[in-house]
Amino acid sequence: MDMLEGMLQRDKDDFSRICNRLLSSCFLCKRNETNKADYYFVLKHRDKFSEYLALLGYRLEINEEYGVVQLTNPQNYNRYNLKLFESIILLIMRILYDEKKRELSISDEVIINVGDIHEKFMSLKIRDKMIDKTTLRNAISTFKRFQLIETLDSDLSSEDTRIIIFDSILMAVRVEEIKQAYEKLQNYKKGDKSNEETDESETD
Repeated sequence: MDMLEGMLQRDKDDFSRICNRLLSSCFLCKRNETNKADYYFVLKHRDKFSEYLALLGYRLEINEEYGVVQLTNPQNYNRYNLKLFESIILLIMRILYDEKKRELSISDEVIINVGDIHEKFMSLKIRDKMIDKTTLRNAISTFKRFQLIETLDSDLSSEDTRIIIFDSILMAVRVEEIKQAYEKLQNYKKGDKSNEETDESETD
């Protein structure tokens, strides 16, 4: 590609790999140690990434305050439809992120545990039983794929299992979307359960 002219072959290989990673996971987060080098590589070559990804119909968004790179699609192609309870769990994680962040310094990681998710879920009074293990496990797997979280322990059946919530969640669930999500929860609690399997919440 002409736009990569002058780059070392190693950098060209990294460019291709990172583009594919973004197309797969949508986010790169500086706080995620496995992504940190890739995050800075994108910053260094942001113009080349923006130009190339624009050819594919995508927009590269970089928030250096959060330390997050996000790939979006203005035409809403290739969006991932979350199931209802995945959306609820994502909203809960966003709320827990805000609550924990207020207790921490800017440089601290936000770490919650599975028990925090269950406690918040029950406090919202969505239903009278906790999230089942399969639903929670699938949701966590999805959010890990999109670089929103990382687990520090493997046993998701334990209330003490720790989860890092990355700053990318601020871009995945923005402030204006929290109100919409709460409205959906209210509709669900009122008995509108027709969308229990799928939901309108989407991730690029």
